[in-house]
Amino acid sequence: MMTKKTISASRASLILFLCQMITALEVPLDLSQPPTITQQSPKDYIVDPRENIVIQCEAKGKPPPSFSWTRNGTHFDIDKDARVTVKPNSGTLVINIMNGGKAEAYEGVYQCTARNERGAAISNNIVIRPSRSPLWTKEKVEPKHVREGDPLVLHCSPPVGLPPPIIFWMDNSFQRLPQNERVSQGLNGDLYFSNVKPEDTREDYICYARFNHTQTIQQKQPISVKVFSMDSLNETISANLSDTDFYGAKPLTERRPTLLTPVGSTSNKVELRGNVLLLECIAEGLPTPVVRWIKEGGELPINRTFFENFKKTLKIIEVSEADSGKYKCVARNPLGSTHHTITVTVKAAPYWITAPRNLVLSPGEDGTLICRANGNPKPNISWLTNAVPIAIAPEDPSRKVDGDTIIFSDVQERSSAVYQCNASNEYGYLLANAFVNVLAEPPRILTPANKLYQVIANNPALLDCAFFGSPVPEIEWFKGVKGSILHGDLYVFHDNGTLEIPVAQKDSTGTYTCVARNKLGNVQNEVHLEVKDPTMIIKQPEYKIIQRGGQVSFECTIKHDPTLIPTITWLKNNGELPDDERFIIHKDSLAIMNITDKDDGTYTCVANTTLDSVSASAVLTVVDRPNPPFDLELTDQLERSIQLSWIPGYDNNSPITNFVIEYEDGMHEPGVWHYQTEVRGTQTTVQLKLSPYVNYSFRVIAVNEIGRSQPSEASEQYLTKAANPDENPSGVQGIGSEPDNLVIIWEPLKGFQSNGPGLQYKVSWRQKDVGDEWTSVIVANVSKYIVSGTPTFVPYEMKVQALNDLGYAPEPAEVIGHSGEDLPMVAPGNVQVHTVNSTLAKVHWDPIPLKTVRGHLQGYRIYYWKVQSLSKRRRRHVEKKILTFSGNKTHGMLPGLEPYSSYKLNVRVVNGKGEGPASPDRLFKTPEGVPSSPSFLKITNPTLDSLTLEWGPPTHPNGVLIAYTLKFQPINSTHELGPLVEIRIPANETSLILSNLNYSTRYKFYFYAQTSVGSGSQITEEAVTIMDEAMASRQVDIATQGWFIGLMCAVALLILILLIVCFIRRNKGGKYPVKEKEDAHADPEIQPMKEDDGTFGEYSDAEDHKPLKKGSRTPSDRTVKKEDSDDSLVDYGEGVNGQFNEDGSFIGQYSGKKEKEPAEGNESSEAPSPVNAMNSFV
Repeated sequence: MMTKKTISASRASLILFLCQMITALEVPLDLSQPPTITQQSPKDYIVDPRENIVIQCEAKGKPPPSFSWTRNGTHFDIDKDARVTVKPNSGTLVINIMNGGKAEAYEGVYQCTARNERGAAISNNIVIRPSRSPLWTKEKVEPKHVREGDPLVLHCSPPVGLPPPIIFWMDNSFQRLPQNERVSQGLNGDLYFSNVKPEDTREDYICYARFNHTQTIQQKQPISVKVFSMDSLNETISANLSDTDFYGAKPLTERRPTLLTPVGSTSNKVELRGNVLLLECIAEGLPTPVVRWIKEGGELPINRTFFENFKKTLKIIEVSEADSGKYKCVARNPLGSTHHTITVTVKAAPYWITAPRNLVLSPGEDGTLICRANGNPKPNISWLTNAVPIAIAPEDPSRKVDGDTIIFSDVQERSSAVYQCNASNEYGYLLANAFVNVLAEPPRILTPANKLYQVIANNPALLDCAFFGSPVPEIEWFKGVKGSILHGDLYVFHDNGTLEIPVAQKDSTGTYTCVARNKLGNVQNEVHLEVKDPTMIIKQPEYKIIQRGGQVSFECTIKHDPTLIPTITWLKNNGELPDDERFIIHKDSLAIMNITDKDDGTYTCVANTTLDSVSASAVLTVVDRPNPPFDLELTDQLERSIQLSWIPGYDNNSPITNFVIEYEDGMHEPGVWHYQTEVRGTQTTVQLKLSPYVNYSFRVIAVNEIGRSQPSEASEQYLTKAANPDENPSGVQGIGSEPDNLVIIWEPLKGFQSNGPGLQYKVSWRQKDVGDEWTSVIVANVSKYIVSGTPTFVPYEMKVQALNDLGYAPEPAEVIGHSGEDLPMVAPGNVQVHTVNSTLAKVHWDPIPLKTVRGHLQGYRIYYWKVQSLSKRRRRHVEKKILTFSGNKTHGMLPGLEPYSSYKLNVRVVNGKGEGPASPDRLFKTPEGVPSSPSFLKITNPTLDSLTLEWGPPTHPNGVLIAYTLKFQPINSTHELGPLVEIRIPANETSLILSNLNYSTRYKFYFYAQTSVGSGSQITEEAVTIMDEAMASRQVDIATQGWFIGLMCAVALLILILLIVCFIRRNKGGKYPVKEKEDAHADPEIQPMKEDDGTFGEYSDAEDHKPLKKGSRTPSDRTVKKEDSDDSLVDYGEGVNGQFNEDGSFIGQYSGKKEKEPAEGNESSEAPSPVNAMNSFV
């Protein structure tokens, strides 16, 4: 939420308007004016008798006024009293009593008069009284003896002081005595007991009176109170007390209320308007009465009514005549009630309705002074002029007195004077000075020139034009240098000259001119208004829920007028942030680290500028796991149930969702807590089911969204009585571990399930379906029993029953099990194999009789292995493979066989004990399949038009090879493939010479083998025929000729001369077409070799598609350099890394990956090849 903390427009206007109205009536001090009292002491002035007395009286006027004083109505001659001095340029009296003087000597009524040639002003009557703090009169304080239950009043009776003291009761240790509905202090200072108790007995009831004016405390003698109980009254005490002292020897009885104060049924109270009304009713009774207040015929005033002293005192502040009436207090207890009615009358000292205000008139003008006051009773109005009753003052034809009004007409300069209005009744008086100053003055503007006003857009702008003149000038406002007069609804013009723009906008910015004129002249003044953009919080802090120990960040991003400098302040709960290093204030945020419970609260970001203030708040709620429950209590304790109740711990601001109840079995598992149950978070009691023979303790864990609380303290222990077991063991099974036994196993009962001491088990069994009787045995608290001498794998009925010292559990359920298994006796028969294809076969067999299984049939297991390949290649190692088929199946599939091979298999039955004997081995063969790829393909002996191919047969022929197929096609310089040629080769061949090929041409070859089933995988290679050997030889010969070397030198010299000429011409300012010359004499090294002259052209790799540099060279050893080209012959095959030998032959090797091996030792010089250079000239 965001709130803007600015003074409302109406309030701001009113404040400024009132202030400026006063300013407008102020006569500049350089002009003649009557005196005005500016400061004076209060009417009722109580002074400290230990300090000097200072009676203030300050005034202003032109010429400066002189001062005189009266005391008790007569002139006070200051010069005759050495202790009295007057402050320089002031009328303030200073009475020096520090050196032996007495304040009492200067008690009286003082009045100050300030006078100059234009009149006289007077102060209020100032009553001087020294404060008094007298001691208590000496008195003998008798001890109070009172019977328990009776009322008691301890009187304070403080001395009369000035001002009245503050009363309170304390003991000898200066500790305030406790007060409550039964014991309380009255308005008169007395201590009232509605009824006494034995604990009220003490000897140091002391009443203290504190006199604030003199900062002194007076103490009354301690009062001793002895409260007697009738039950403990003995003969010795009764012998020392008379019946009168003892208030009668009646037993303690309850009684209805009666009032201790005020007495009677009615009383009257007079209070003055504006004061605080205090009404009191204190009652006694047993039990202690309760007091309530009502106003007859009306309601107690809202917002002004307060109850104090345990509702025994009614307090109404700022009373008015409307609060007059009857107020009734009613004191009530169970035995009855009493009441008292107080009639309240509100009187009023005089108060102003219209106080007289100074008049500034020009000669010949008219005016009025109004002095209007009210009070109860209505006040009398009297007038004085220059401190003299107007009836005996010099005549002035320009004035006329009409009750509370003086009318002036056609005033002249001699009419200047100070008038005093006195409104008085029996409760007080009001005195006001107001002057009439007759002046003829041209206008003057009192607001400083070029004053700058700054406001926030959409707020009121108040431009001041404080002025003075006589007659009163007229005010006009203009905007801008040549602006017209301002008027209309957009502006408000105040009588004091202020211009108000109710809703200032950005276009309201500018210069405003105020012009004041009267008949004696005119004057103007300029002020400037700047309207600023409001400060806004564009990203406010947000509500946060953080776990204790975490951290939080509140953001506060503001937008403001660029000419204003904002300050950001963070508050917590409208106060300062704690002085804690965990609170980190950044530019636009507040971070709190390691949060604790104390950090919970409302955080407010306040952005202040010199003109406005905005704020935004967010609440931080600190949450955590709940505090543990406490005060666990066990009730309704029965044999099989109990009620548990608890008090929840603090939820740490996250509601408790549920309670988890855990128990400990102190007898069987001490220290181990088990889950019992859980209930809703609103529940604090639960009925728990119990088991016999358990020593229970309980604890409760509270859970909320944050997590689980710590466990509560354990409850008291509760031991339940023993009983028969309620249940039998679970998980009963019969499984033989040997062919001739039966192992009966079960899950034993836990300790608390035993229900009593002496836990044992009755184990019973019999063979199923043979009519045997049950065989039983009682065993200790174990988990299994072994029955020996049983037939192999026969069914048995079993049961296990729990028992303890008190009896048996209910009859247990019967369970079927089997005695031990043995290995199967026979092998599956009639095993047959059918080959589905070259890699898959299906096996069939006949199941064996169930009696021969001798156990739980788990399935059939096939063992199979490869004997040999039918292509005459024996396997070195015989690896048997196993496939298991679960259940009573009679067939299965054998996948992953090798084609054209001979296999053997056998089948065995499997039970829980193991495998039975194997069936006779069965031989079967797989048919032919397609071969694998040839083991290698090499291309050697490249010539101008032929290549030699060599290969190896497939590693896995998978049948009888019938032929090889070779396909090849040329590849041009743009990697386009030419026509495909296919050749069929007999299966017994391992090499082939291809003739009639194009010279210097790259070919791609595809090669694969075939069986009668089909073609196998292919292998690919690439090779290149060589260039014309004669041309190569001729190129080498030219490169070694002397004339060629000379020609190259001449060309170099010519290029050098051209460069020098170009340099000279350029220095002379000429231009030389270097680019054209360079194009005409291209560098031969960067010319491509042409196919028609036998040289290599551009070639790019099929992988990178990056062309070789023009003029790239083939080294002398015919290897393809990696530096010259990133190409690799492998890119047209499947992983061939190759290079040319010195004789021009190509070496290739089959590989599954495309790898590029760098040429070793074939680096060539960076110098241009003479052969290539020569070719570029051909």
